[in-house]
Amino acid sequence: MPGWHARTQSLVEEGKVQVAGLIQEQHPDRCRLFMQWHQMDWPVLVDSLNLLGFSSVPMTFLIDEHGIIRNRRARPGDLAEFLSTSYPAPQEPAPPPVAPDLDGKIETIESSKAETRSAADWTAYGDWLFLRGAEADLMRCVEAYRRAADGGGPPEARFRLGVALRRRSESSHRQPGDFQASIDAWLAALDGDPDQYIWRRRIQQYGPRPDKPYPFYTWVKKAREEITRRGDEPSPLCVEPSGAELAGPGKTLGPDGAEKSGPDPEGRIRRDSSPLINLEITVAPSTDNEHVAARAYLSLRPNEEKKGHWNNEAGDTVIWLDPPEGVRLDDRSFTIPKAAEETSTETRRVEFEAHYDGVAMDDEPLMISGYVLYYVCEDVDGECLYLRRDFLVKLRPSRSAGRRSAGASPR
Repeated sequence: MPGWHARTQSLVEEGKVQVAGLIQEQHPDRCRLFMQWHQMDWPVLVDSLNLLGFSSVPMTFLIDEHGIIRNRRARPGDLAEFLSTSYPAPQEPAPPPVAPDLDGKIETIESSKAETRSAADWTAYGDWLFLRGAEADLMRCVEAYRRAADGGGPPEARFRLGVALRRRSESSHRQPGDFQASIDAWLAALDGDPDQYIWRRRIQQYGPRPDKPYPFYTWVKKAREEITRRGDEPSPLCVEPSGAELAGPGKTLGPDGAEKSGPDPEGRIRRDSSPLINLEITVAPSTDNEHVAARAYLSLRPNEEKKGHWNNEAGDTVIWLDPPEGVRLDDRSFTIPKAAEETSTETRRVEFEAHYDGVAMDDEPLMISGYVLYYVCEDVDGECLYLRRDFLVKLRPSRSAGRRSAGASPR
């Protein structure tokens, strides 16, 4: 976009050209920051669901004064010829655009019985709920897309299900397992259309480094610095990019601490069997067999029902991993620093990468075992404890050709 902006800025100021953009971002506010950084002020539309069905980006369209697309794959060198060409008006003017009666269609769907709705009806209903933009609609939106996908809907329904699940996972309506379910939905969609690179990029955004075409959001830091130096306030982001979204391509890992031993090798620390801390694990695998790797996400959240909270008067949270033979990690030990307050209830997160090229895989999954050690208290005046939580990360072969998938579960 910056290149086209530089080439068209004077033409826009002279009134010769109008420019508009369209993005398929999961997080459109990141585009807003990018536009602010490059001082581009033309309108940008958001198509997170990829309703237009594009399979790759970028795409540049040149549209004449009659509203006719004259070039669908424009390059910078095509602009001069386009502007110097006088295009004839169509013999018959195009009929004025008519907005679809979406409200009427949705009213018909909502008044029908759920068992009579087609996959197309469920998809349209999910689109309507998602595009309204209300967090309260996300529960019904996810259910609508799931019904469409399970009812024989096209791969697009599964992709949109993943988009809605990921949005819900980052909202106040988050459900356990939403992030993993979004990855699984995108993988299922890609199985149905392996050439859909917008869907592939969405998985790679969260996946391992060997599968990345480029670093996705390393520009964010530089953008904020340059905007601040100009004396402006950088546009805020609803969700900060994670480690995977900042990582660049890479096929090798550094030393993984194989010579180190875990902090509780004999398993003597008391288990958090209640639990006071909920553990959620998400695994994003490579999108093909060329790079056998996965990115794992561990999220630790105090159990609200038991009024669990971190005890920050003691030590940090420590995670130890023990991979099977042939599975290489970027590290085996991670430390999450405690908060400054005496007690807190924030979510604590860690990401790590597993590479397993050359490991023989059958129907039995590869298991990375691990445990977390943390200081936690129950209720306001409850007992404060030092506890251990064991877990397994599963790296398993996919049933579909050309791709491996992964999963995870606490234990």
